[in-house]
Amino acid sequence: MRLLVVGAGSTGGYFGGRLVQAGRDVTFLVRPARAAKLREAGLRILSPHGDATLHPTIVTTEGLAGTYDAILMTVKAYQLDAAMADIAPAVGPETMILPVLNGMRHMDGLAQRFSPRNVVGCALKVSTTLDDDGRVVQLSTLQSLTYGELDGALTPRIAALDEFLRGAPIGAQLSRSIRREMWEKWTLLAALGAITCLMRGTIGEIEACAGGAAFASRLLDEVVGIIAVVGVAPSDGFVAAARAMLTERGSPLAASMFRDLQNGRPTEAEAIVGDVLRRGAEVGVNAPLLSAAYVSLAVHQNRIGGAPSSASR
Repeated sequence: MRLLVVGAGSTGGYFGGRLVQAGRDVTFLVRPARAAKLREAGLRILSPHGDATLHPTIVTTEGLAGTYDAILMTVKAYQLDAAMADIAPAVGPETMILPVLNGMRHMDGLAQRFSPRNVVGCALKVSTTLDDDGRVVQLSTLQSLTYGELDGALTPRIAALDEFLRGAPIGAQLSRSIRREMWEKWTLLAALGAITCLMRGTIGEIEACAGGAAFASRLLDEVVGIIAVVGVAPSDGFVAAARAMLTERGSPLAASMFRDLQNGRPTEAEAIVGDVLRRGAEVGVNAPLLSAAYVSLAVHQNRIGGAPSSASR
C-alpha cells in the first residue's frame, strides 16, 4: 500500500514519520519551503514515545506522479480547497482519503470534489506542535488514529488499510462506528475551543473562578444540544467524560485555537465553532454562549487580517 501524507507539520509529520519508522511506503506532499527544510535537516520528532530523525520521501505538487492507495489529509480547514487541488492527480477511483481535519464540513467538500467512495472516516487524537526549529514536538503521550468506512462496512480495502496502519506505534484502530466518533470529537473540540478562547484561559484557570465550572458545563450542553439534532448524538458516557474533562480542577488543558489566539495566528474558528453554530441556527437551536465565543474569535480574525491563507502548509 502506498500512502500520501498531505502536510508534514505537527500532525502529518508525527503520524507519517512513525509510519516511515515502521517501514511503510509513505510520501509527504509539502510546500517548497518545508520541503527544503526537511531535505536539509530531516523530519525530526521529539516525543515521550522516543525521538527520531528521518529522511522520508518528499514531493511538491510539481513532483506528484501516479495515484495512491490512501491519502492522509493533515491540513487546516482553511487550507482544504488548495489541498484538494494539489492532490487531484494522486486520487484514483479506489483511493481512500482520510481527512483528519476538525469539524465535519470538509467531508462534504471532499465528496463533492472527488466522490463519496473516496472518503473514509477518520478521527485523530494527539497533542503536537512545531517548534521554532521546525521540529515536531509531541506534548503528551496521547495518540490515537481511528478510521473506518462511513457505513461501518468491513471492506477488503479498509482491512488492508488497517493492516498497514497497525504496523506503527500510533494507536491505530479500526472502527465500525467512525461517523459517531467523528461527531463526538467535533463536540469536544467545539466546546473546548469555545470555553478556553472566550475565557482566555486553561480549563483549570476557568474552573478556579466563581461560576467557571458551571459556565463550561452550560457551554458543553449547548454544543451537545446542537449536535444531537444535526448530526449523530454523542453517547451518555462520552458526554459525562467530556464534562469531567472540561471542568477538571487544575487542568492545564486548552484548545489549540487558544494557543493560536495567544500567538496572533489564524484559527479554525469557522470549521470548529462557526459551523456548529450555523447548523444549530438552521434548526432553531439557540446557543448564546457558543455565539459569544464565535464572535470573539471573529474579532480576532478580523484584527489580524481577515480569512486565513492556505499557503502555510
